[in-house]
Amino acid sequence: MSTFIFDVLKDLQKKNKPFSEITFILPSKRAGLFLKNQLYKVSQQTIFAPQIISIEEFVQDIAQLTPISNTELLFEFYNSYLSMTDKENVESFESFSKWAQILLQDFNEIDRYLIPQEKIFNYLGEIQEVNHWYLEKEKTDFVKNYLKFWSKLHEYYNHFSKRLKAKNLGYQGLIYREAVVNLESYAQSNRENNYVFLGFNALNTAEETIIQYLLEHNTADIYWDIDTHFFNDLKHDAAWFLRQHKTNWNYFDTNPFNWITNHYAEDKSISIFGVPKNIGQSKHIGTLLKQLSEEDKSLKSTAVVLGDENLLIPVLNSLPSNIDALNITMGFPLKSIPLASLFESLFNLHKNPSKSFYYKEVINIISHPFIRPLFYGDATDYASVIIETIQTNNIIYLNEVRLKEIANKCHHIIDVLFTDWDVSIDKVLDNCGQLIVIIKNDLSKNKASNVLSLEYLFRFNSLFNELIRLNSAYNHIKDVSTLFTVYKELLSSETLDFQGEPLQGLQVMGMLESRVLDFETVIISSVNEGILPSGKSNNSFIPFDVKVENNLPTYKEKDAVYTYHFYRLLQRAKRVYILYNTEADVLTGGEKSRFITQLLLRNKHDINHCLITPQVPVIPPTLKAIDKTPELLNEIAAVANKGFSPSSLTNYIRNPIVFYYQKILKIKEHDEAEETVAANTLGTVVHNTLEDFYRPFIGTFLTVEKLQNLKSKISERVGYHFSNEYKEGDITSGKNLIIFEIAKRFVTNFLNLELEELRAGNDIKILSIETENSIVLDIPELNFPVKLTGKVDRVDEYNGVTRIIDYKTGQVTQANVEVVDWDAITTDYKKYSKSFQVLSYALLMQQSGEIKGAVEAGIFSFKNLSSGFLKFAKKEKSGNSAKKEVLITEETLKMFSEQLKKLIVEICDIETPFIEKEV
Repeated sequence: MSTFIFDVLKDLQKKNKPFSEITFILPSKRAGLFLKNQLYKVSQQTIFAPQIISIEEFVQDIAQLTPISNTELLFEFYNSYLSMTDKENVESFESFSKWAQILLQDFNEIDRYLIPQEKIFNYLGEIQEVNHWYLEKEKTDFVKNYLKFWSKLHEYYNHFSKRLKAKNLGYQGLIYREAVVNLESYAQSNRENNYVFLGFNALNTAEETIIQYLLEHNTADIYWDIDTHFFNDLKHDAAWFLRQHKTNWNYFDTNPFNWITNHYAEDKSISIFGVPKNIGQSKHIGTLLKQLSEEDKSLKSTAVVLGDENLLIPVLNSLPSNIDALNITMGFPLKSIPLASLFESLFNLHKNPSKSFYYKEVINIISHPFIRPLFYGDATDYASVIIETIQTNNIIYLNEVRLKEIANKCHHIIDVLFTDWDVSIDKVLDNCGQLIVIIKNDLSKNKASNVLSLEYLFRFNSLFNELIRLNSAYNHIKDVSTLFTVYKELLSSETLDFQGEPLQGLQVMGMLESRVLDFETVIISSVNEGILPSGKSNNSFIPFDVKVENNLPTYKEKDAVYTYHFYRLLQRAKRVYILYNTEADVLTGGEKSRFITQLLLRNKHDINHCLITPQVPVIPPTLKAIDKTPELLNEIAAVANKGFSPSSLTNYIRNPIVFYYQKILKIKEHDEAEETVAANTLGTVVHNTLEDFYRPFIGTFLTVEKLQNLKSKISERVGYHFSNEYKEGDITSGKNLIIFEIAKRFVTNFLNLELEELRAGNDIKILSIETENSIVLDIPELNFPVKLTGKVDRVDEYNGVTRIIDYKTGQVTQANVEVVDWDAITTDYKKYSKSFQVLSYALLMQQSGEIKGAVEAGIFSFKNLSSGFLKFAKKEKSGNSAKKEVLITEETLKMFSEQLKKLIVEICDIETPFIEKEV
């Protein structure tokens, strides 16, 4: 395939123009590398390489100004703003930066297009005057200041531009304007130079002025790259700018317009794929490349052009493994590197000055992969110690002093991360610098495996050095929030360059990097409206009609630029694959680009258009099953020998897999810090408070006086147990205060219920409180001992009848403690779990000899105390009615014991796997 660059070089050779004496000027640096590579194919002898520069470098050479970064430009502009603004109206740098960046973009456009500054700024001020016209004679101070700001735009511009030029600095637009001013003297002093411009399309007024001047003085040639198919179609935007140049430039009245080619008409294979989502596109690009690499392993003259550069990482992860040579022209965004999230977390933590830190933010920082290794010492992972302490003690807010108490061997790193961030910006930057050095020293212990991480660190060190320089030079950063804003601005423009083969194998690039380059096979992604072309976006203070009046570019011109780049990629290509996202997205929408619609409607080539449906396998939901081995059976036997508790057995009934994880594998549930008191914590507090109250009464009858005396102690005992169970958690405000009051209300209501019983003439004698029992079950089918263990909340005697009582702070109704179907008691968790527990306690008490004869067992539900004591009942159906038996007799316990043994035999049966249940 003959490329545009090669054709230009052949034409220059034909005209006997020595390459060594030519200065080639290109739209971007990227194309210069390809031009050098093409030179040896054309030149038959050894020559000195010509000068190859980008248009921006050329203009900077004419203007004799050095470009300034966008961030430093903002600082310089703030200096001008402070000089030109009354002190009472001055905004902070952070507030200023939000609108100043837009204004700087407008300054840039105005200068690049050589618009008379005073005229347009006065025009903008007058527009604001009209917008704020009203009948009252006097304007408010706010409106006066607002209009005053607009009227001073020209003064701001003049002060700012003069200040920059005095330092030999300039932003792009100012450099272009100055280049036009210096053009004549530059041309006079460089008469011997011969310039060749190639591959240009849209030009600003300054560029047009410079190029036309050099053309008319016979010191330059220019080569355009447009196809006759687009150029002759007056409605086609791909040639919009080039038709204007040919018509409006006087030079082309007497000189040829090089070149209008006819490559687009050549045979091409064009395929368009609609693919759902960005990941789908990335995966399909990988599939296409795999097919192409089977035909040509080197993938020579193949390019993947990313319409949306956010696809870079998914595409790289989707490349087939047999690709040997790869070049990526785009850099990897520094903001996507893991280290960026660390500094973002630190800035978010400290941007609002506070003496204490929210525990989740602390855990997030000390758990970061770059930070956690720094907390390791004396064979102890102090990061884990801190996290466990926070979670165990429910510490929601903590300061650096508390952190040092927990991890007393890590004072230095704690100081760097958490101390003195509110002292000064110099101290903040010093902390960041120290942190980078500490991480570097840690990574350097194993340099070979940390090469990439050290490269990340180096780039962040450079970034913070620039922040230190800016803060030292300008002193506009007054707080961490402003520093964070400047940090993000610098970070957004920084990239980490990839190393690759720039002239071999597969090329992965963005749309703008493809300028002037030609490839036989092109894959273009994200060809959707809002991406290609980018669509309407008006990030400017200059209204649309004012832009049109002054020949400033609008979204229409930007769309035409992308139209040219898109179709130029297709001109010489032989195989083209176009991908678009079929799924509607919130921001970009799901509509395919107008470029695709044009291709389909104009029908110049046969186009294969298809929708790709990802082949997602249907994976039927399967429940886990754990087969029992002899080794596993030994573990079960060890648990059985220690003792099954009623709650662990109901856990098995609910879901055997959970029982397997907790009792056999000993996997505990992960403890999170409780910001809000958990239900089980509330239950423990109420249980322990009642234990304190009733334990002194064991063996005695309750009296009204005894219970009345307890009421005054409720607040103190509930508070005491909250401090024991909820540790350092705060119960003085919010939901936790409500839960604290609920706990007191539960206890109060229960005492009131007992008082009512006593006043009604009932006798209540406390027999035991929180009694732990353990019995050995006789199960002949098993060859190892099995124990049943449990703690009974309370056993009392009510009017001569023994009661086994279980407290529940949740909602329980009478139906939850009634049994109809004995076979279901070990299978239906929802219906019978409460009955199973109280019968287990009754069996424990009876077989341990604690109680004899018939008893009652049941539950006090603190959310249903109005129902009183919810007694276990055995229901037997008799015709249409059901007979209830509330006394737990020997027969009842025998029937329960049979079901209990069946359940335990099932748990211990090697042939019965642990099978997960849908909960």
